[in-house]
Amino acid sequence: MAAKLNRREQRAVLARILRYIRPHLPKLLGSLALALVSVALSLYLPILVGRAVDCIAGEVDFPALSRTLFTMAACVVLTAAAQWLQSDLNNRVTYATVRDIRRDAFSHLQRLPMAYLDAHPSGDIVSRMIADVDTFADGLLMGFTQLFTGVLTILGTLLFMLTLSPAITLIVVLITPLSLLVAQFIARSTHGMFVLQSRTRGEQTALIDEAIAEQKLVQAFGREKATLDQFDEINERLGACSLRAVFFSSLTNPGTRFVNALVYAAVALSGAYAAVSGSLSIGGLSSFLSYANQYTKPFNEISGVITEVQNALACAGRIFALLDEPPQADDPAGAQPLADVRGDVQLADVCFSYTPERKLIEHVSLHAAPGQRIAIVGPTGCGKTTLINLLMRFYDVDAGEIRIDGRETRTMPRRALRRSIGMVLQDTWLFAGTIRDNIAMGKPDATDEEIVAAARAAHAHGFIRRLPDGYRTVIAENGGSLSQGQRQLLCIARLMLCLPPMLILDEATSSIDTRTERRIQDAFATMMRGRTSFIVAHRLSTIQSADLILVMRDGQVVEQGTHEALLAQGGFYAALYQAQFAQ
Repeated sequence: MAAKLNRREQRAVLARILRYIRPHLPKLLGSLALALVSVALSLYLPILVGRAVDCIAGEVDFPALSRTLFTMAACVVLTAAAQWLQSDLNNRVTYATVRDIRRDAFSHLQRLPMAYLDAHPSGDIVSRMIADVDTFADGLLMGFTQLFTGVLTILGTLLFMLTLSPAITLIVVLITPLSLLVAQFIARSTHGMFVLQSRTRGEQTALIDEAIAEQKLVQAFGREKATLDQFDEINERLGACSLRAVFFSSLTNPGTRFVNALVYAAVALSGAYAAVSGSLSIGGLSSFLSYANQYTKPFNEISGVITEVQNALACAGRIFALLDEPPQADDPAGAQPLADVRGDVQLADVCFSYTPERKLIEHVSLHAAPGQRIAIVGPTGCGKTTLINLLMRFYDVDAGEIRIDGRETRTMPRRALRRSIGMVLQDTWLFAGTIRDNIAMGKPDATDEEIVAAARAAHAHGFIRRLPDGYRTVIAENGGSLSQGQRQLLCIARLMLCLPPMLILDEATSSIDTRTERRIQDAFATMMRGRTSFIVAHRLSTIQSADLILVMRDGQVVEQGTHEALLAQGGFYAALYQAQFAQ
């Protein structure tokens, strides 16, 4: 997002906020009505106070004083009730609006392309959806609670003061614009500071999220001090920009209070002169001074509200920037999933790069017949995993096409395509929940017998049985205390349960001991029988029985054939094989 929203952008953000508020308009109107009631009653109190003063000036009129005091008590009770109900309605509108924005943001996050998620730190996205939305809610709530009441109080106070003395009211009106000018100047100056504060806070959240997730790696490489220094640098910047924003925004209140003091002094002097000359009673002067105090107080509140609203708009701008990110392209209208998938996969002259200036996959073509096992090997960074991403349509090809059973993958629904392909990656992913739920992720309606059978096939049943609650054991996010190998076995069991018609194994046994790996390879061999399978591997011993081996280098398929044929060629594959197995 830009460093600062201009006026047009602020108006656009405000318009979008109002669209979110529109469904809650009845509650908002009810809050406004209650604000009118509470302001009218609170402004009527100085009139009653003036009457009470007049009742005791000279001879005390006890009956009139009693009636006035009873009316004052009723006004106080009714005002408190109206303010409580108004606060309740404001809270309902604010948090319903925040709920809707968070729901839309999280829903939109599910539809964003992988390119956006790969390019943005997860901590910054979390900061937008949590911290920025909370700050926005605080500003919105303050706006509802104090802005309505403040504006109505100012208008009502002017009306009551006009009935008492138009001349003194004119003095008040002439001095008032100074307060507005001070508040507007400071609010305009601090908006950019709050935008910078919000953005820096997102940067800090991203670092904290990354450091916590990779704390073992930080400690293993002795990067504690470097990480702490990096945190301190961001923390210092956040402290500096926060202090600057708060300092300049806090000038609003003293500035408006100074102007308000001038208003009160002018009212006191002119009112005293009017009382001495006999054009205003003592009670009337008391009421006017109360009104002068009530009239100036909302300006202080509104100036504070303006500061919070500026902060809220800055945070809302970051949230809406996330919502404005273009989602991945929709599936074509009328797209139909493949029926009875055979697994005939063709890549025709496929080209792809993550960034235009850096070429990666160039003119790759291959044909995998139904039931074939295709191994993909090559040095790190040659494009093996990228090829898998293209098969799964996590990214779309820049040129060429990928066909399954003769149909171009971009003509079928992504969800149906991905349901046809089972995948186990080197990086495991487990969510907070039971072991059973993690295995049944791709088949939630699976029976306990099916889940146990899948775990047995993946050789995970033994360690699951030794857990405190077996399959009902609750694990933390990403596996908690489970070893990396155990996590990978659970991911393999997840695949064993679904058994889709095509498989992708990207270093699927990289974290498993050799003995268990041999058993898993036997299970995989059984599972892959009759299924088109793509196996990404660095250890060439695991793919020697593949029907076809693709050898990739610098984004291109440089060799392809069986293990024996490639060794006989004495090319790049043979060099890789010799490097791994030469004594």
